[in-house]
Amino acid sequence: MSTISSSLFDVNHLDALSNQTTCIHRIDPRVKLLTTLVFIASILSLNKYQISALIPFAIYPIVLISLGNLPLKYLLRKVLLAAPFAFFIGIWNPFLDTNILFNIGPVFISGGWLSFASIMIRFTLTVFAVLALIGSTGFNAICMALEKLGVPRGFVVQLLFLYRYIFVLTEEASRMVRARSLRSFDGNGMGIRVFGSMIGNLLLRTLDRAQRIHTAMLSRGFDGEIRLAYPLKINVWDILFLLGWSALFILMRFYSLPHLMGDLFSGLVK
Repeated sequence: MSTISSSLFDVNHLDALSNQTTCIHRIDPRVKLLTTLVFIASILSLNKYQISALIPFAIYPIVLISLGNLPLKYLLRKVLLAAPFAFFIGIWNPFLDTNILFNIGPVFISGGWLSFASIMIRFTLTVFAVLALIGSTGFNAICMALEKLGVPRGFVVQLLFLYRYIFVLTEEASRMVRARSLRSFDGNGMGIRVFGSMIGNLLLRTLDRAQRIHTAMLSRGFDGEIRLAYPLKINVWDILFLLGWSALFILMRFYSLPHLMGDLFSGLVK
C-alpha cells in the first residue's frame, strides 16, 4: 500500500518540478522538445559498436539538470527503475554476436558486448534527457508543444489523458490494496488467486472514475484544446538554444570527439 501511494506522489513530484523559474524552465517548450528530439536522433543513429562517441553527448542532460535545478538522485532512481527493460533487451547480444573485435590482454571483447554496452549508454542518456525535459517543462506544456508542431490533436489529447489517468489508476489500486490489507487476517486473502479478481475490479473502478472525471471536464467547458496559463513565444535566446545544441549534436554525430582529442594529444606528444 505504501509503495503504491509513494509512487503516486513520485509521479506528481516529477510534474511539480516544472513550476520552477530557472533559465531552462523559461525556454519555449517547442524549442526544448525539438532540441531533445535532435539529441535522441543523433544518439540512435550512431553505429551499434560505438561507445566512446556516446560519452560527449552526456553534456546535454548534465546542463539541463544543473541549470534546471533538478534533483539528480530523484532522476537517477527513475532511470534505474526502467533500466531492467534495456538490460534484458541487450543482454542477448553477447550470445548472438560472438565476433571478436579486439582484446585487452587475455580478455577478448566480442561485438555483442560492445553493442550491449552501447544500448545501456544510449538508454541512460536518452532517459535522462527525457526526464529532464519533463521536469523542466511539464507534461501539459509538452503536449501543447506537440500540437503546435503539427501532431494531430486527437493523438496529443490521448497522450495527455494517458498520463493523467495514471494517477486515477494508481489511486484506485492504492484503495483496493488498503481494503484488502484491512480485511486479511493471518495471511488469508493475500494469495495469488486474489489478484485476478482484483485486476478486474480495478479496471471497472478505473473506468467508472474516468467517466466521472470526463463528465466533470465537459461540465467545465473542456473542448479538447490544451491551454496553458502563459502564452508560447519563441525569442532570440530560444532560437540560439535550438541552433547551438543541434549544431553540437550533429558535429558529435559525424566526428568522434574522443578520437579527435586522442589524435591531437598524440600529435602534441610526438
